[in-house]
Amino acid sequence: MQRKIFWLLFGALGLIADFTLPFVWAVVATIPILALSWWIAYRSNWFPD
Repeated sequence: MQRKIFWLLFGALGLIADFTLPFVWAVVATIPILALSWWIAYRSNWFPD
């Protein structure tokens, strides 16, 4: 379940960044998006195992 949440968040936030930011900023924003998605899916305890 957590893996699915992680990939859905990462994909959705990545697409939003791709369409709203210039290319260079979208590439730079990938690392914080990765960290945020990981935190929400695995560390926040919002979703059951």
